[in-house]
Amino acid sequence: MRPLYMVIAGYAVVAVAAPWIFLPIQKLVPPLLCSCNAALLIVTGIFQQYLVYQVQKVRLQGYYVFSQKLKHIIRLPFSTVAYGTAAMLLVMVWQPHINVLTLSALLRIIMFIEVICAGSFMSIYIGCVHQYNSLNSQPDVLKSLYSALQPSSSLEELRYHDGGRLSDQQMALLQYQRENLHYLSEEILRLQECLSKYERSNDGSTPQVDLAHLLAARDQELRALSAEMNQVQSELLLARNLLAERDSEIQQIRTTNNQYVEENERLRAILGEWSARAAKLERALEAERMSNLDLQKKISKLRDQPTESTKNRG
Repeated sequence: MRPLYMVIAGYAVVAVAAPWIFLPIQKLVPPLLCSCNAALLIVTGIFQQYLVYQVQKVRLQGYYVFSQKLKHIIRLPFSTVAYGTAAMLLVMVWQPHINVLTLSALLRIIMFIEVICAGSFMSIYIGCVHQYNSLNSQPDVLKSLYSALQPSSSLEELRYHDGGRLSDQQMALLQYQRENLHYLSEEILRLQECLSKYERSNDGSTPQVDLAHLLAARDQELRALSAEMNQVQSELLLARNLLAERDSEIQQIRTTNNQYVEENERLRAILGEWSARAAKLERALEAERMSNLDLQKKISKLRDQPTESTKNRG
């Protein structure tokens, strides 16, 4: 990381002091600044590949959470320089229409912002590495050995990304166990060679018992790791089966919910139809009442007319 810091520091010096550094060739300042930015883009791209390789090594060592945290940080310096390069390209293209600052000043501002952002991201990366080294903790993938057998949450709290993360952690654990098995196999072969050499020697002071005990301990550790790896594989299979069952249950619940929604819509349609019929019947009943009132009035008038006629005759 120190060479990249030196490159960024030199780039910052060029960005600040470009008018004085390139004083004899003022007309070539913008092309030179763009060339420096292109060189910085290449250098940060190379360092990004190197850091990706280092993060993969950390992941193989069993530090899954730490590698996931670094994976997002190591790509930021190169992305910053790439965005700065795109901004320089836009400034060069739109330079005839920009009258706020000179072309050289705009390019230097972009370069200075690139330096600040890239340096900040690198400082964050170094700070994370130093902080994690000071903890001196065990590989975090070992914590997920029994995660597949823990009590599952309710269907409402289930999320699809949890299953993907669990599978990713289990794969990281398997890779860590394979690396340990490979290392222990090489160690056992080396100890077997040393043991065979000591057994062929005639020196009575040779510590053959210690070597045999150490070899037996390594062999026992190798067997334990093999059994642990088999257990992790079975737990990973169990976790995937559980996730598949939960997915099927969620699909059934969604299907049932859709059926309930359709039934609810059908009932609402029936209710609306009956409401319309009830309103129509109410209107018909009201009309019938009005007609009955008219008939009653007519009947009362007809009844009143004979009485009046009899009174007149009397």
